[in-house]
Amino acid sequence: MVTSEHRLTVAAQARTRMFARVLGPFLFIVTAAAIFRAPQVWADVENYGTDPLALWATGAFTLLIGLIVVALHPYWRGPAAIFVSATGWITTLKGLALTVFPDSGMSAASFAMRAEGWTRVLYALFALIGLYLTYIGWVPSRERQHDAPAL
Repeated sequence: MVTSEHRLTVAAQARTRMFARVLGPFLFIVTAAAIFRAPQVWADVENYGTDPLALWATGAFTLLIGLIVVALHPYWRGPAAIFVSATGWITTLKGLALTVFPDSGMSAASFAMRAEGWTRVLYALFALIGLYLTYIGWVPSRERQHDAPAL
């Protein structure tokens, strides 16, 4: 007999997997680009930072995406769910900072992209989390195959 708690757990895992399919490749690609292309991409960061409308728009869309993840993924059970929910909250805070305090947000981004050492290690960690979420989201597990209804 399938209990309602089991159904909720299966639904939470399915939603985590859905978000992992999007956030995993995104985190991997963006952080890999940050590691390898930072000097070229951020050479003109001061010029970009002078456009308040561009910063506000970037912050507004970042805030929207973060709030979508936070609202639709309130799960914190298991590593994948924790990574998805934490990414949603970090994205929300980043969007809020860029929208409300755009100059501070740009200063922090400039510092992070120009820093060496620990920042590169942090980017490598985010890239690994991205690979992990990509795996969770896209590689079928044997458990999910058993739970799937026969067609």
